[in-house]
Amino acid sequence: MTRCRLCGSAALESVVDLGATPPCESFLAADQLDKPEPAYPLHLRVCTDCWLAQIPPLITPEETFSEYAYFSSFSTSWVEHARTFVTDAVQRLALDSEEKDAFVVEVASNDGYLLKHVVDRGIRCLGIEPSVNVGAAARDAGVPTRTAFLSPDTGAAVRAEHGPADLVVANNVYAHIPDVVGFTQGLRALVADDGWVSIEVQHLLTLIEENQYDTIYHEHFQYYTVASAIRALASGGLALVDVELVPTHGGSIRLWARPAAVAGEPTPRVADVLAREKAAGLQELSGYTEFSDRVAKVRRDLLRFLIEAAERGETVVGYGAPGKGNTLLNHCGIRPDLLAYTVDRNPYKHGRFTPGTRIPILPPERIAADKPDYVLVLPWNLRAELVEQLSFVHDWGGRLVFPIPELSIVEVEKS
Repeated sequence: MTRCRLCGSAALESVVDLGATPPCESFLAADQLDKPEPAYPLHLRVCTDCWLAQIPPLITPEETFSEYAYFSSFSTSWVEHARTFVTDAVQRLALDSEEKDAFVVEVASNDGYLLKHVVDRGIRCLGIEPSVNVGAAARDAGVPTRTAFLSPDTGAAVRAEHGPADLVVANNVYAHIPDVVGFTQGLRALVADDGWVSIEVQHLLTLIEENQYDTIYHEHFQYYTVASAIRALASGGLALVDVELVPTHGGSIRLWARPAAVAGEPTPRVADVLAREKAAGLQELSGYTEFSDRVAKVRRDLLRFLIEAAERGETVVGYGAPGKGNTLLNHCGIRPDLLAYTVDRNPYKHGRFTPGTRIPILPPERIAADKPDYVLVLPWNLRAELVEQLSFVHDWGGRLVFPIPELSIVEVEKS
């Protein structure tokens, strides 16, 4: 990488180098285990001109998202988060007003986890989802879905066919596209001249403060502060109006933007978050310099725990097979000798193996059958949900292990 993908500057400084890993959602079938597996450098840098943190675009979205292993509806808390968002957005923007035929578009709509709540309210909507398999699941659930990547041309075509959108939703996708400017122009093409764009994306501030380095992976091409998001939005003719701090994915920002001509002055919350970012040093190199050392400590602590458990003859298995888990497993060099298997609620992953580390992925029922001493929880961002789901490990004295932000061993209580 020689140039910032947002502003074109050559002033890129290293934040953390995680070595080379396979794409995090490239789960292996059994017949692929004896075949070569590509791995790509995973090196986060920050632009000291616009402060966009980014990794090199070594894989394309087409390679990752044409068929995708992640189905949003398998997370109970995420579906509830989407339902609450829809309820609040409908009220905030009066989308159910009898005076207008509101139209909502979600970009990267996955399996319809969010738009199904819009459908239930009788509001006209459309999902734009590049992955053929999850888009088909959305249509099966009754959510109108177009299979496409968002570009200015796609946005213009949808607008011409369906009319401008009163609300465009882009949750957990603004980090997933290497062409930030083109994607933002696509959002502007979709949204009405007096409409709204709502974007949720992980906040670089919490990534740094909470040591959430496992959310760095090849699907995430960039990592935003509010300051860098303002500049990204402006590249497509959008202006930030409001921001909310939300707890999803360990700490995200919900950006409310409008076409620049109608945006007006931003709310005080925007200034408040910008001040927090500045106080954390994220507009100067000092805010990034110690991150690499804290990442190295996570690796040492987790490996020490797994090795000592193995030497005591104790069993450790995993829970979940999320993309972030594969960054952690590969960076730490964890193999089946230290983590016998992991389980996942998504049947698509059963019988497959984690990329790079080749740990078997089994159905969740296997944990109760085997009664391991420890369960390493890889989707740590769902901690509250999973402590409750896994409370049954109390029956045999099992314990949960959370690796992020620091190693934590939890005695669960019987529910």
